[in-house]
Amino acid sequence: MRATRFFISTLKEAPADAEIVSHKLMMRAGMIKRLGSGIYNYMPMGLRIIRKVENIIREEMNRAGAIEMLMPVVQPAELWQETGRWDKMGPELMRVKDRHGRDYIIQPTSEEAITDVVRSEIRSYRQLPINFYHIQTKFRDERRPRFGLMRGREFTMKDAYSFDRNAEGLKQSYQIMYDAYTRIFQRFGLQFRAVAADNGAIGGSGSHEFHVIAETGEDALVYCPTSDYAANMEAAEAVALSATRPAASAALTKTATPGKAKCEDVAELLAIPLQNTVKSIVLTVEGEKEEDKQVWLLLLRGDHELNEVKTSKVAGLANYRFATESEIVEWFGTKPGYLGPINTRKPVNVVADRTVANMADFVCGANEADFHFTGANWGRDLPEPVVADLRNVVDGDPSPDGKGVLAIQRGIEVGHVFQLGTRYSEDMKATFLDENGKPQLLQMGCYGIGVTRILGAAIEQNFDDKGIIWPTAIAPFEVVICPMGMDRSEAVKAETEKLYQAMLDAGIDVILDDRGERPGAMFADWELIGVPHRVVIGDRGLKEGQLEYVGRRDAAATNIPVAGMLAFVQGKLAGA
Repeated sequence: MRATRFFISTLKEAPADAEIVSHKLMMRAGMIKRLGSGIYNYMPMGLRIIRKVENIIREEMNRAGAIEMLMPVVQPAELWQETGRWDKMGPELMRVKDRHGRDYIIQPTSEEAITDVVRSEIRSYRQLPINFYHIQTKFRDERRPRFGLMRGREFTMKDAYSFDRNAEGLKQSYQIMYDAYTRIFQRFGLQFRAVAADNGAIGGSGSHEFHVIAETGEDALVYCPTSDYAANMEAAEAVALSATRPAASAALTKTATPGKAKCEDVAELLAIPLQNTVKSIVLTVEGEKEEDKQVWLLLLRGDHELNEVKTSKVAGLANYRFATESEIVEWFGTKPGYLGPINTRKPVNVVADRTVANMADFVCGANEADFHFTGANWGRDLPEPVVADLRNVVDGDPSPDGKGVLAIQRGIEVGHVFQLGTRYSEDMKATFLDENGKPQLLQMGCYGIGVTRILGAAIEQNFDDKGIIWPTAIAPFEVVICPMGMDRSEAVKAETEKLYQAMLDAGIDVILDDRGERPGAMFADWELIGVPHRVVIGDRGLKEGQLEYVGRRDAAATNIPVAGMLAFVQGKLAGA
């Protein structure tokens, strides 16, 4: 490719609405252009990267035995009504009507569409297992699109769907896809981590997220450096920080704590560690009638934070909400800040986090403004609680596998694999006939990769003050040749054309910058764009029989003999 025959459109400054590094650099490098809120044109430079990402995904999906197809962007509402997601998805699901007034959706994902295909095509156990995938445009009507391709409304995604006879077959298909995802991210050349995750609104049982490691990532990843344990913060198990509960050694005492509504302030006033305090969180679960309403009191250690996903899994709390102040006053007799499990005005359901359940002589609210109880103990001062894992883990917590302590790093979710089981096949009556001729529900898995999101995540992991640093496998070009004064020097022109052709013949994805730009401007463009390998050809070097090689991460250039440059670059690419 010659630069004069390509489209290069770089900017010195990022648009004002670009918020994070990847958004700024993609805009400056001319890879995307904003068309509307959360909607972008993929410009030629950016599209080359997308196609490389897609090709790696496609090769590994095919290698894993998945079969490519293509499902429509616009899907009839009836399918989504069958599974209940027409209502459950909320306003992020884009709903449209055709000229006849019929309801459709612009798909954010394709579980319904693929299940509809399979229920009409798969009849016998002999046709299983089977796995279909497609790479297609998705649309989610985000309330606040931001961060460029990281949280846009329109994006490209690869989703695959496996169908099996039984749960054991599903686990095998899941493992095949998990291994394929591992190969995909390894080939991208990105640092990543796969972590156990919660299935969320998509339903089903087990799942894993694949995250690109980046300090700017929105997600907290929990892992044990000395074992294989890894999970996202929502799913990471928090073990009790004390294996047993100490015996009570202090009397229950109502203690004045005027104006001290926070655990930190109470601990400071009483000159005790924050870890000796217990915080109260009040939840409400609505009933069909007002009198059926239930109020729950969740107890966490003063320095811990509530994990709302874990909370929703406690029996009876699937549809909880945080209680209003009026409800809190009605049940506890005081405003928030002085709440506790002792002497509530009306009966409440008490759930203690595992760590709190093993505490003794703790401090909690007395359900009276400006007072707390000190020396509170389970069994003696209040009934034994229901115990559950309610909190977020923190750095240094024991690993749930008992093989070390936990660490936390930031990541950007770019892939997710789910064991859905019969979540969709049951709703949509997708069955097959087993060996005995009896209908059985299909066991389903789904596997997604955010194709366009990969670009943003890769940049968040790989950039410097000059611009993007692409891993070679997904760079828009592997090599750029930068001739100095090609239009003025026959020697430079001849060697440039010779090396350019040799690289093309060797199958190298190379671009020749023949625009006639000044060296500083030329180098700045390619450092911003992030091409990983640069060859500079100039009269001075040619007189000495040398060409200049600069890797995108290199602090200085390396002089290479003219005759050896092709082999040198091939070696760099082979080791990339």
